[in-house]
Amino acid sequence: MNVKWKLRMAAAQREVWTGAQLRRLLAERAGLELSSASVSALFTKEPSQVKMSTLAALCTALECTPNDLIEVDITPVERPATPVPPATELPRAASARGRSMPPI
Repeated sequence: MNVKWKLRMAAAQREVWTGAQLRRLLAERAGLELSSASVSALFTKEPSQVKMSTLAALCTALECTPNDLIEVDITPVERPATPVPPATELPRAASARGRSMPPI
């Protein structure tokens, strides 16, 4: 599975070119106050996680859907076929009951 963060493209399609513009829209339309550094990180890096409230605010500010911001590729990853190793017999225990004697 591969996830692609498309905030920068979604913003550009809506004539939002800078982090400052996005920050202003987030405050005006969604009531979310983020620091300049946080908005810059969202704009320039692919986040490892995003709060649902932040995702909702981004969608409100940009008037888009989560599908406009996140692309998920669910194509199964092909793995090379690995042969199953043959089953080996376990060594038999010393006693007939299958248990060894305790240490002396």
